[in-house]
Amino acid sequence: MVEYLCFDEAINSNNRITLYIKGNLSMYMDNNWNAVQGDELAGFLEQINPIGDKYSVNPATTKVDWRPLPFYDQVALIRVKDPAWTPRNLFIYYLTDQGNLYWLNGTSPPIHEVNAKAPIKITDENVLDYLRFFCFFVRGEEGPFLIAESMEDTYVPKELDDKTRMVIEGTVREATFEGKDDAGNWLCDAVVYYSNALFIANFSVQPGGMIEMLDDEPIAADLPVKIDAPVS
Repeated sequence: MVEYLCFDEAINSNNRITLYIKGNLSMYMDNNWNAVQGDELAGFLEQINPIGDKYSVNPATTKVDWRPLPFYDQVALIRVKDPAWTPRNLFIYYLTDQGNLYWLNGTSPPIHEVNAKAPIKITDENVLDYLRFFCFFVRGEEGPFLIAESMEDTYVPKELDDKTRMVIEGTVREATFEGKDDAGNWLCDAVVYYSNALFIANFSVQPGGMIEMLDDEPIAADLPVKIDAPVS
């Protein structure tokens, strides 16, 4: 049976890849993914099937890809998709570290567990990537806290009336790293799209990966479109 370690070994031969490219697709749909095929695909799917006792996988239909993450040395992000799943836009994501899988199911414990074990290595250069990653995968009741930086982002709604488009276009902007506080935490500023609302938020990112939202300023509420990005 193929071990998950195949992902860990492959990471060592890949350079770190920035998750977000200005003016391009977000990390979730860009071209920096590596396809899992053949025996590795079959072995991986055999070990995870069925996902959460709910989603079946099949080597003939299920697509699996992986990518390294810049804030870990030997942790990969795995993306799983099957056209038979409902909803149709569902993607399942895992982190894999030293042969262990952690399903990113919308809660924070899997990420914090990997952060402690890997361990996480946040720097001035990758802190915004980590903020985007954490806010996407740690969900509230209404979905992700999407860091909204461009109208081209995969999950920023595209079918908009003129008024809504004007509001969103006038609000989204690149997230920024503002420096460190006296405790050595990274301070970041970003536009957040959560459910059907937009707001500007200030974050504190701790070296161990904990993130605190220090303040938020509502910009628009009750928009006619919500972020739709299911992961479980």
